[in-house]
Amino acid sequence: MRKTTLVLMALTIFAAHKGIAQQKTTILTVQEKDDAIQYLKETEAGVLNSIKGLSAAQLNFKPAEDKWSVEDCIKHISAAEKELWAMAEPVLKQPVNPDKRAEIKFRDDELIKAVEDRSHKSKTFAVLEPKNSPYKTLQEALSAFRKNREKLIAFIRSNPQDLRNHILVLPVGTYDAYQFILLISAHSKRHTAQIDEIKNNSNFPK
Repeated sequence: MRKTTLVLMALTIFAAHKGIAQQKTTILTVQEKDDAIQYLKETEAGVLNSIKGLSAAQLNFKPAEDKWSVEDCIKHISAAEKELWAMAEPVLKQPVNPDKRAEIKFRDDELIKAVEDRSHKSKTFAVLEPKNSPYKTLQEALSAFRKNREKLIAFIRSNPQDLRNHILVLPVGTYDAYQFILLISAHSKRHTAQIDEIKNNSNFPK
């Protein structure tokens, strides 16, 4: 009986140590935090630089009737950042749920690569179509974009330990909170590439 008790105690201690080890692997490192903030800043600068010096004619040029203009892209990026984070915030107010990690399909680098890759086209949600944007002007969209980026950066800085333990099971997929911020950043870079494609169109106004 005593031997059985000792074995059970040993297994309990082992399980406890294993649990602690697993938890440690999900704590955000300083490097991960710095990388995410840098990526947010880089992709923000990419968006802002992509429209620098463009005229009204250039901002509103469409390569085809069913294609987006540069201004449309900016309105979409801004609306998407607002709506995507609005999906995440209610989940982040709930207790951590690391048991859901098994449902995550991508490593961080794979996720970034997949979202940035414009060789794979996807149709956005109707609410995120430029025509349905809550922003009526380019300046409104840019102002909202900057504010949302400030919010995301502040969130990373203030929640370094919980981002990996909060798993977001959303209509757009399953990610930990850290990955979801990377997704938002990569999404803006995807559409910055789209803006470059528009500007490189042979009919783009001079």
